[in-house]
Amino acid sequence: MKFVAISDTHGLHRKLKVPEGDVLIHGGDFCHYGSSDKLVDFLDWFKSLDFEYKILIAGNHDFFAAEHPNEFQELIPPSIIYLEDSGIEIKGVKFWGSPVQPDLIGWAFGRERGPGMKAHWDLMPNKIDVLITHTPPKGILDRTTYGKSIGCEELHKKIPRIRPKFHVFGHVHASYGQRAINETTFINASNINSRLGLVNKPVCFELGGE
Repeated sequence: MKFVAISDTHGLHRKLKVPEGDVLIHGGDFCHYGSSDKLVDFLDWFKSLDFEYKILIAGNHDFFAAEHPNEFQELIPPSIIYLEDSGIEIKGVKFWGSPVQPDLIGWAFGRERGPGMKAHWDLMPNKIDVLITHTPPKGILDRTTYGKSIGCEELHKKIPRIRPKFHVFGHVHASYGQRAINETTFINASNINSRLGLVNKPVCFELGGE
């Protein structure tokens, strides 16, 4: 199966050129400040894309998803798979996704570092092929424009136990790219650059399924 990973489109999704594939993954921050009209426009666009499967998680800018979870779930079309501390298996490939990120208390899905984040990662099953989180793990594609590492320490600890084949995230726009460490390929799929706009291309990868 061919996967296409995008993230942090911040309301600019209609300007994004999305390549063909089988599974489309969005790593959160699909809205900029989360208004319902922008959300509906994003969902209309996302469902219209020609992929067999479309997987979505939220991020710290997606306030409507965090503050009105029931209404948000009702807006999601059946063709979109939304993951929030939950998983799904597609053709033998196991996915798990979470929108939480450390420190940004007062933003959508913000949690305190340490136990506040660990509680979410403890929900992960032991076997995940494609992990999707909004936050990067600490020290991996998580440096801001100013060089500060802001990823999650507890997630970094969890990765060696889960050993996903791919870990897709966003959140830190300045660290767009890929890095392979041991058996995991880490992908910061942030499409937006905070200074230059929507300039980063979707990231493609392949993984065999049934």
